[in-house]
Amino acid sequence: MKLRWRLILASASPRRRQLLQGLDLPVEITRTDIDETPPAGMPNEQVAEHLARKKAEAYTGSLAADQVLITADTTVIVDDLLLNKPEDAADAARMLALLSGRKHQVVTGVCMRTKDRTVSFSDTAIVTFARLTPAEIAYYVERHTPFDKAGAYGVQDWIGYVAVGHIEGSFYTVMGLPLHRVYRTLVDLQENDGSTTK
Repeated sequence: MKLRWRLILASASPRRRQLLQGLDLPVEITRTDIDETPPAGMPNEQVAEHLARKKAEAYTGSLAADQVLITADTTVIVDDLLLNKPEDAADAARMLALLSGRKHQVVTGVCMRTKDRTVSFSDTAIVTFARLTPAEIAYYVERHTPFDKAGAYGVQDWIGYVAVGHIEGSFYTVMGLPLHRVYRTLVDLQENDGSTTK
C-alpha cells in the first residue's frame, strides 16, 4: 500500500524526527509547548498518552486532508516512581542510580490527528539495566548531558551500549516513538477515510 500522508511532527526531539523520517513520508517539524505536570492521581502508565494528547490539542495550525499531526511523550517507571526529564546533573545521576541493575518500564504515548479524527495509544517496553558504577553514571551524565530524556538516558547513546542487557518490546518505543504502531495507525486512518491508494 502507498500511503498518501504528509506528516507533521510536533516535537523538539531529534530522535523522533530521525525515526519518523524512516517511514519514507514527507515530515514537517513544529512544536507545541505544554505544562507536562500530570494530573494528580493519574496512574503512571497513563501519563505518556495523556501528555501526547495534550500536545496535540495545543497545536493551533490547520490540517489539510492529507496531513497527520503526530505528538508523543515518553516516561520511565521504576518502583511505581514516574521518571520524567531530570532537572539537573544531580537529578540525572539519582535517576540512573535507581535504574542501575534493575528492570524498568518505558511507556511512549502517541497522539495522531487528522482533519477529521484523533487517535491515541501507548506502547510499553521493559528494559533491564546492568549494574552501573557511580563513575560510569558520572561519565555518562557529564559527557552526554541527558537532560531532555525521560529517565535521564537515551537507549541509542553510550549508556544503551553498555547498560541495556535486555528489552522486552520495541527498541523504538524506548527510543521515543513506537514506529510499528505509528505505521499501522497511518494505514488504518487511510483505509477508514476511503482514500486508500494501492
